Amino acid sequence: MKIQIQMAKQLSLLFLLVTLGLSASFAQQQNRSELEKERADIQRQIEDVRRSLDETKKNRKETLGQLALLQRKLKLRERAIRNVNQQINVIDAQVNQSWRDILKLRRELDTLKLQYEKSVIYAYKNRSNYDFLNFIFSATNFNDALRRVAYLKSYRNYREQQAENIRHTQDQLNERLTGLKVHREEKNIVLKTQNSERSQLVGEKKEKDAVVSKLKSREKELNKELAAKQKQDASFKRSITAAIRRDLEAAKKKQESLAKTETPKTNTESPNTTTTTTKTVSSKTLSPFDADATERLASDNFEKNKRKLPWPIEAGNVIMEFGRQHPYEGSDLWYDNQGITIETRAGTAVKAVFDGEVSSVFSVGDMIAVIVRHGKYFTSYSGLSSASVKKGQEVKMGQSLGRMGEKADGMGELDFIIMNDKLANLSPRAWLR
Repeated sequence: MKIQIQMAKQLSLLFLLVTLGLSASFAQQQNRSELEKERADIQRQIEDVRRSLDETKKNRKETLGQLALLQRKLKLRERAIRNVNQQINVIDAQVNQSWRDILKLRRELDTLKLQYEKSVIYAYKNRSNYDFLNFIFSATNFNDALRRVAYLKSYRNYREQQAENIRHTQDQLNERLTGLKVHREEKNIVLKTQNSERSQLVGEKKEKDAVVSKLKSREKELNKELAAKQKQDASFKRSITAAIRRDLEAAKKKQESLAKTETPKTNTESPNTTTTTTKTVSSKTLSPFDADATERLASDNFEKNKRKLPWPIEAGNVIMEFGRQHPYEGSDLWYDNQGITIETRAGTAVKAVFDGEVSSVFSVGDMIAVIVRHGKYFTSYSGLSSASVKKGQEVKMGQSLGRMGEKADGMGELDFIIMNDKLANLSPRAWLR
């Protein structure tokens, strides 16, 4: 019985050791796989930016668009370096785990060999068949003899299991040693990648600094361009505000019309009591657009798709973010952007980011703008050369609203803005995918 218990303990310990090692290895391998997928995605984005940069450099002087691309490329490169560092940490963890497993397996192997050696010596000293028979026939009764036979069988099985445990543990040890060698080779490869990424980052920073330097030399010219854009944006803002207010007035009138239908009715069962029709909307309505169930549903659906909305163009680069900012690093100029400005090829289709109704189509200078209402939310698209929709038209997500106009060198700039019925500008980044 003691032999059986000891054998069971050894098997349980070995099983636990192998299971824990495999679980840790699987978790680390899964994490490594995810990091490699992330790195592949980062490299794809870097390549997309590189192609865009190559296109913008053709016969063009330095622009804010080029700088935005370079800054985006730098951020992606820094992400790539962080990704590589994480991969190195994972490999180091795998190496450390392998070493811990190797040390445990070596100790376990030494213990198993020592126990096996003792059992072999004992078996050698008691190898005579006479001794075994004498052990059995010296039993006090038949049941005691059966127990002694069972003991001898268990002891023989124990020795066989000891040998099997030694072979299995040795195999596990060899596997960990091979894995350790593989992990070290992987780390060497990743370290080379890390050095390459850092080297490219240095070169890209120099390229960005060169563009910033040239932009600074054209600061007066850029200041005029930004002033012209600011003037155009102010005109655009007035037009959007006017369109939203028109829709608000229409919604208020609709709400008042619904309120008038809530007149008291006489109860024919009792002349002294009256009843009223059920109110469609509470008097504490937050927005006039909530007066209509369809409009309220449109608002709710738009809100539910926050961070899930598609971009208004298939391909382009954000050259100016939302809010107050310097147009480029080290500049003394400031600009307060109402939405995001996206540079893309002239003629590119501009698409609705969500289902809605065209609230307005109007011109801003020589460009066209389209506003689409989604309940109490409004998305606006300006910088178009033509519009393919008209006021009052229902549009679906992804439907073309028009084509991008050209600002310079075959490129156009789309100003994409999101507002609510309170005339507040919302950050598009918080709504787009």
